[in-house]
Amino acid sequence: MSDNNFYSMDKLVEFGMGVTIANQMATSMNQTLNQMSIPGAGKLMLMQAEEVYYAILDDKQEGPYSLTELARMISDKKLVKETYIWKPGMTQWDLVENVSEVLRLVALTPPPIPEI
Repeated sequence: MSDNNFYSMDKLVEFGMGVTIANQMATSMNQTLNQMSIPGAGKLMLMQAEEVYYAILDDKQEGPYSLTELARMISDKKLVKETYIWKPGMTQWDLVENVSEVLRLVALTPPPIPEI
């Protein structure tokens, strides 16, 4: 057999050594990955319930609303900083301008489109 033949003894030994080394590398990597500790892995994630808000609109309690809905109401001018709002955990109704996460929505709402 010639040395250029795939089935020559040298080529077969070379191929076998390559497979063995690749197998050892894969085994080593798998052992390392199995020993790694990833914080929080394997623990169930608790879905955080989205906060809900209630507003006093036209002298009536309305809601519950999500922050997304409140942002839409702000852009439609239905909710202003002088509107009373409440969410679970608050002891009493308060103005939008005093509830930081809702006031932030007011600040992030773009102004009306200018008339051209």
